[in-house]
Amino acid sequence: MAEYITLAVDGLQALLDELKRREYRVLGPTIRDQAIVYDDIESLRDLPMGWTDEQSGGHYRLVARQDDAIFGYPVGPHSWKRFLHPPVLPLWQAESAGNSVRITTTQGPDQPFAFIGVRSCDLHAIAIQDRVLIGGQHVDPSYRDRRKGAFIVAVNCGEAGGTCFCASMNTGPKVEDGFDLALTEIVIDDQRLFLTEVGSPAGRDVLLQVPHRPATPDEIAAADGVTARTAASMGRVMRSDDVRELLLGNLDHPRWDEVAERCLTCGNCTMVCPTCFCTSVEDSSDLLSGKSGRTRHWASCFTLDFSYIHGGSVRGSARSRYRQWMTHKLASWVDQFGSSGCVGCGRCITWCPVGIDITEEVRAIREDRPAERTHHED
Repeated sequence: MAEYITLAVDGLQALLDELKRREYRVLGPTIRDQAIVYDDIESLRDLPMGWTDEQSGGHYRLVARQDDAIFGYPVGPHSWKRFLHPPVLPLWQAESAGNSVRITTTQGPDQPFAFIGVRSCDLHAIAIQDRVLIGGQHVDPSYRDRRKGAFIVAVNCGEAGGTCFCASMNTGPKVEDGFDLALTEIVIDDQRLFLTEVGSPAGRDVLLQVPHRPATPDEIAAADGVTARTAASMGRVMRSDDVRELLLGNLDHPRWDEVAERCLTCGNCTMVCPTCFCTSVEDSSDLLSGKSGRTRHWASCFTLDFSYIHGGSVRGSARSRYRQWMTHKLASWVDQFGSSGCVGCGRCITWCPVGIDITEEVRAIREDRPAERTHHED
């Protein structure tokens, strides 16, 4: 049975203080460069109180709210992948030292992470990356070290964004598991409160040091109402029960040519996606200093180099690269990892410069599907 307690605003500050006292690196939403992003936070003053964002295809704008809600915004351009699977990671460095060579490798983070404000879609994304990067035979040691000991304070969404479709992907807006504490921001009798669900022994242990009280039935009912209203106000919908079969059965659909005419193959969708995990490595050397090294960085299947083998790129057209991304994310990902690679966060729609909408592309193929054909090479 779920265990609920209630925090006031000062209790939320006490929670941040307690996590800092336990030497977590506390990360949460803050405003920078006219967007709500994830970064280091010290206090409630760093959180985007009174702000939200306006999102649609190819459009993002920070706007002021009519109240002082702390978590009254949908997800922004960042996901927690930025910290668990960083965009640039030095792997090793070699340095000449006389007649020998000294090699140093990347160490894990100095502090465990405490993530504040993790939404349900992003919890599902973390679970997906857990399966991909540490759940199999070959473990990514950097991800393992960063993921170990992470303390997750989730937040149930009180507002759906214009590009959100988590409800149709069964990934939100209410968090179900994978958290230490889960907050729902509510207002009762003009008082801002945070109904808090305990999700782990570690979460309960932290709460013992934070001012709180048992939740009332009215507060629990109010929190349920918040997530129900959010689920009913999704900005997008994508029927997901048969999307694997739909896409794999329509690899030659003319819609792929239509989307290719608009796609810039810039890779923005893969950079903001919370589940994309592809990387490449880059070697460097400096003859003057006697140093060389290898760095890992995010890669995108939208680049020609991504599928390059001797003789050229396997996917030479925008059509083939967009189709590869979308069919992997929604179809063949299921065969590889047992679930869809999409969590319905809508980031790929918001941050596409030309507003390509993955839900619209699926709908178009569904409503105008020619006879199923076999795959051909581009």
